[in-house]
Amino acid sequence: MKKPEVNARTRAILKSAQLYHTKCRAAVLQVLTAAERPLRQSEVAQRLGRNRLDKVTIYRTLESFITAGLVHKVFLQERAWHYEMANHCTASQCHPHFVCTDCARTYCLTQASAPLTAVAPAGFVVHRQEVRLEGLCPACGAAGRGVSS
Repeated sequence: MKKPEVNARTRAILKSAQLYHTKCRAAVLQVLTAAERPLRQSEVAQRLGRNRLDKVTIYRTLESFITAGLVHKVFLQERAWHYEMANHCTASQCHPHFVCTDCARTYCLTQASAPLTAVAPAGFVVHRQEVRLEGLCPACGAAGRGVSS
């Protein structure tokens, strides 16, 4: 995607969320839309490269995106929040994630759904559902098959 197309798309996304277009918001949004997986705040900062912003600015930007419904945060690994675009999720259900226990890579399972909210016992009010699967990804699983014990 060419830079003018990226800027137009970023402006449209921010406008649809009723957020002002700023350089910071545009840069963070571009990082998140290009990401193949949820990112920690530090990874967002790292991917900004020379357009680096301070931690507080990135945090506030991410929080404004969450409030506007553009971004979800998920608790995946290393006791840290991860951020991703909310376009594959609903307000009450985030798509499942798979975390490889060997290489620690996270995979978004956007084609899968696990609507567990319907099985909540009477009296429980579910606000949001997150599903995290753990195991070996195809690369790590295949690497372990060839090893004899």
